[in-house]
Parts: sequence; C-alpha cells; structure tokens
Amino acid sequence: VLQGYAAEMDNPLMAHLISPELQNKKDILFGNMEEIYHFHNRIFLRELENYVEYPELVGRCFLDQMEDFQIYEKYCQNKPRSESLWRQFSDSVFFQECQRKLDHKLSLDSYLLKPVQRITKYQLLLKEMLKYSKNCEGAEDLQEALTSILGILKAVNDSMHQIAITGYDGNLNELGKLLMQGSFSVWTDHKKGHSKVKDLARFKPMQRHLFLHEKAVLFCKKREENGEGYEKAPSYSYKHSLNMAAVGITENVKGDAKKFEIWYNAREEVYIIQAPTPEVKATWVNEIRKVLT
Repeated sequence: VLQGYAAEMDNPLMAHLISPELQNKKDILFGNMEEIYHFHNRIFLRELENYVEYPELVGRCFLDQMEDFQIYEKYCQNKPRSESLWRQFSDSVFFQECQRKLDHKLSLDSYLLKPVQRITKYQLLLKEMLKYSKNCEGAEDLQEALTSILGILKAVNDSMHQIAITGYDGNLNELGKLLMQGSFSVWTDHKKGHSKVKDLARFKPMQRHLFLHEKAVLFCKKREENGEGYEKAPSYSYKHSLNMAAVGITENVKGDAKKFEIWYNAREEVYIIQAPTPEVKATWVNEIRKVLT
C-alpha cells in the first residue's frame, strides 16, 4: 500500500491521473500508516523474532512496546476523514491503475482497514495464548499485555466517539483525559426555574450520551447517521457540561440499582442518571469518585 499507492501519489509519471482535489491529500488518506509500518518492520517484528523458541514469553514484547501502540489511536482517529475522502474518489482512474499494477483483488479501502483490524486482533491472540500458558513462566506478562491492549482499544473506541462531538465551543483537549463515555437516561431537577418545568422533568427522561473527562462531564445528544461504515457512526451534539470541581455525587438512588445522582453547586442542579446495567453504574461511580478525590 505504501509503495503501490502512497508513493505513487508523488510519482510525476502518475500525476496526470490524479484530480486536483486529491493532490496533497496523501496524509488524510493514509493517516500515519507509514509510522505503523516502520514500527512493525524495525522494532516489533525483531522483538517477536527473539521469542520464536519461547512463545509463552511474548507478553514481554507487548509490554516493552506498549507506548508505541498508541500510534494506532492516531490512525483510528483519522479513519473517518480518510473514509470520506476515499468515498469521493474511489472511482478515480489513479486508484484503478495502482490496483491493476499491484494485481490486487481488493481495492485500497480494504487495505486501509487493516490497521484497525490488526489492533483488535492482538487481544484475541493474547487471550488464546493465555489459555494455553496458565501455569508457565510468562503468564503474568501475557495477562498484563492483554490488559494493556484492552486499555488501548478502549482509548481508541472512546476517542472515536469524542471526535464525533459537535457544537462544543472550547477545546476538548483542555478538559483532561477522556475517562469514560456512554449512553444514559437522565432526569433533571433544578432548584431554579419554573415549577411546571420541574414537574415535567420528573417523569420523562432525556437520552444523553455522557463524556467524563478529568475536568468536566459533558452531556450530549446522540444523532444516528444514515450511511455506510463510519458514516453510520453517530455524532453527538453538545448540550451542556459540568465542571468537575463543583460536582457532587450520590451513589444510590432509592428504588433503582442502576441510578445515581450527579449534583452541581450544592444541589442547585440535580441530574438523576440511569445506567443500562448496575455494572455500568458501578464503573462510572468508581471513576467519578476517583476524579473527585
């Protein structure tokens, strides 16, 4: 892909096949695939080869290189931009010519999906290896490697949702790390405001997608998009946010094991939040408690 497509975009002999709108868009289309390739070629593959005789010790490889695996997050974040560009130019003569020369049965988009598939495949491989390495040296490393890869997958998944937030004025990066995101039913009960609004609010929950950052929690409304692939991915229109410095939490709401409360400015605003399951509630409550303490 790097030689047969990406490099060809800079080849003067191919320039006449590339439409002007596609020129200089190489970075958008391929993201940091070259970085991923060099990481595997120069570093990770060599590490793995050291363990050919001792596959059960391979967990160490992953742990030593865990920092580098973050390059996948960058790739996945760019993927929606890449896909939208590909859809515009997928029938371009340039791509057809590259594919013909490479004698590929599949078009470029199938290969651009590979890094996304690869990062999800690692956790499956590690799980399988753990299954057969229970009592041997290296089992702990394998377990730790699996946990780390799952952590990276969660970060990738969370960031894919975060880049779909629209309508937020500030810079999301200033809110600190994104810790959790998920969909909830939310009831509001505000001290201020019309009593009629309060009565209405009690009965009908709003569906909100919450993003918990270190410094704020964002409430967004999820919009499902129609389309293919990433186009089907939802977008989230920003509604409001609460600064974590002024947030309090009530962990149990009587009568429902899935509900908890987030309140703001000494209960001036109260949000009753219902998670899909008690387990999801427990994870969120723990995470919020960590931020508050």
